[in-house]
Amino acid sequence: MTQLAICTDLDRCVGCLACSVSCKVVNGVPIGNFWNKTLRVGPTPKEGGSGQFPDVETYFLNVQCQHCENPQCVSVCPTEASHKLPDGTIQIDKSKCIGCQFCVMSCPYGVRYLNEEEGVVEKCTLCQQRTAQGELPQCVSQCCGMARWYGDAEQGIESFEGPRGERLGDFVNDFIEDQVYKLTDVGNGPSMFYIMRNIKWQGVE
Repeated sequence: MTQLAICTDLDRCVGCLACSVSCKVVNGVPIGNFWNKTLRVGPTPKEGGSGQFPDVETYFLNVQCQHCENPQCVSVCPTEASHKLPDGTIQIDKSKCIGCQFCVMSCPYGVRYLNEEEGVVEKCTLCQQRTAQGELPQCVSQCCGMARWYGDAEQGIESFEGPRGERLGDFVNDFIEDQVYKLTDVGNGPSMFYIMRNIKWQGVE
């Protein structure tokens, strides 16, 4: 079984927005919409600190389609436009989409939107048009901080590939299992991974 996914090392992410911007350019995402959002979490007071700068901490969180194990967006779609592929990714067949937005309302992460010009729902495809040819997703290939990694979750995140061909396990090997997180699971089984070592994971678990 395969489950393609992305692992983001949040301690390496500098919030440069290269992933978000390059995704919009390559996929023609309309103004005001995103397939890959970069959110700033914080600044929040450090434990035991004064609560004022510099005793604060912040990090950047990339949120996109989580290509879930049990996607609600697929189960509520009346036309089967939203569907799960054997590689674990969730895709949308635009020829079947009627723009009802049931999938938009069912997504717990708010990462789908209606393309009003085309009348269909869109979201991150994990750059299927690129990965099918052996390339990396655009957001991974453009990550200048070496924070984004791509691979098959069934093979372990250590095997994920980075923008220069490195393996996550060789390049980023200073984390333990308790420092690997996922977004809140409401029964859907999100597949994306996030590494965070020194800052408290907030609001999504």
